[in-house]
Amino acid sequence: MAQNVYDELKERGLIKQTVYEDELRELLTKEKITCYMGFDPSASSLHAGSLVALMVLARMQRAGHTPIALVGGATGMVGDPSGRNDMRPMIAEVERAKNVANIKRQFEEVLDKNGKNAVKVVNNADWIGKLSYLDFLNIVGLNMSVNRMLSHDCFKSRMENGLTFLEFNYMPMQAYDFWYLNKTQNCVLEIGGDDQWANILAGVELVRKREGKDVYAFTLPLLTKADGTKMGKSVGGAIWLDREKMSDYDFFQAFRDVEDVKVEEMFRMLTFLSLSEIGEVCSCVGKELNRAKERLAYEITKIVRGEASAKTALEQARASFTGDASNMQVVEITKAQSANIIDIIIACGVANTRGDAKRLIDGKSIRIDDILAENYDFSTSSTEFVFQKGKKTFFKVVVK
Repeated sequence: MAQNVYDELKERGLIKQTVYEDELRELLTKEKITCYMGFDPSASSLHAGSLVALMVLARMQRAGHTPIALVGGATGMVGDPSGRNDMRPMIAEVERAKNVANIKRQFEEVLDKNGKNAVKVVNNADWIGKLSYLDFLNIVGLNMSVNRMLSHDCFKSRMENGLTFLEFNYMPMQAYDFWYLNKTQNCVLEIGGDDQWANILAGVELVRKREGKDVYAFTLPLLTKADGTKMGKSVGGAIWLDREKMSDYDFFQAFRDVEDVKVEEMFRMLTFLSLSEIGEVCSCVGKELNRAKERLAYEITKIVRGEASAKTALEQARASFTGDASNMQVVEITKAQSANIIDIIIACGVANTRGDAKRLIDGKSIRIDDILAENYDFSTSSTEFVFQKGKKTFFKVVVK
């Protein structure tokens, strides 16, 4: 008998909190259901943390269930106050529309858009945008307690600095999404990050009170580094799914460089390898663990960017460590950008400012064709050379 998808998700450490756990497990054993997960268009690309959610939807789909991937064109106009001490910056309509379109495309790159349980990609602006405010209040107003809403941490943390009425509407809007998808798509399960627990509970309660029936939910653990901070979304260190924001090579390297203690967890959460195979791959120790990291980066890049991109990134990464310039990642810069080492560092995207570039030089971190850049006036007349930062970053630079 095939393993229940709920049991698989638990074994992989992908379930944090659950509504009606026993009943949900039984339901997923007996029936093929429709589930949904929402993503806000706060950027033009999803990030590594979003990949955890997409992989859960993909596992549900592989088990025969139908996933709905929702992009919050409407909720994105409000901004989720969860986990914040200040109000999220508002995004211009044109930018938000572009973000929505990009994220929809990313859904279909990870999830299967064909077959009887093909992913349904939706935008909640398509139904919330058509609602009058009185109609919205009629559905949610009598079925949501303000006292209960304010008891949740997502609002408590904002009360000190001033919770706007705009943000206060985020939870009712997300609850409305679950009710609407239940009515129109027979969606009975909402999945979300653990920081969405309060918003998800609001949707479960709205369906129960409005329709008199039970629906289900579970949350996912957040993708974190060893110190507990979120992975893949920090300023200057975001791991983007979109290749326009992050090259295939840099995406590969981001997972090739994960901390040793996180390797097995990343395999379980972000790849389709079986648990037994993961155990074998991760049984190595010391320097041999680098092979596991390489496999991890390859598997994740294959899922997000495609097999051809994963193979190329793998070849480029290996070339960097062996000094094989013919297969390294190529970065093109102009002649003006090659005037001196500081300009080269910035043009290659290794540093954002001249101050950052100088600090790399002071730290003896930069080499050109294996020659250490010892001062700020260092330059090269070569039109092709190997650029090295530290011990792990190598690529071939071509001056056009």
